[in-house]
Amino acid sequence: MDALIEEAAALAGAAAPDVQVLRAEQVTWSDGSLGCPEPGMVYTQALVDGYWVVLEVGGETYDFRMSDSGTPRLCPAGEGRPPLEGPGTDY
Repeated sequence: MDALIEEAAALAGAAAPDVQVLRAEQVTWSDGSLGCPEPGMVYTQALVDGYWVVLEVGGETYDFRMSDSGTPRLCPAGEGRPPLEGPGTDY
């Protein structure tokens, strides 16, 4: 989480203490795109356990997605889909 907070702060040109956590939860994504497909890419068509972290700083929202074993990806604003509904989801 600290690395994501530092990244959001750097992107916003702000200090880490200015970053607010809006969402941080374990989720299941519907496929390997983690709800944020890139044009021209091919993704695993299987359920993917992972995490969804949304941070806010300086009026900007940063939507990070990752699988259990993957590196966090920043999903461009307005381009992501939510994970599958189920126990532990919060939306």
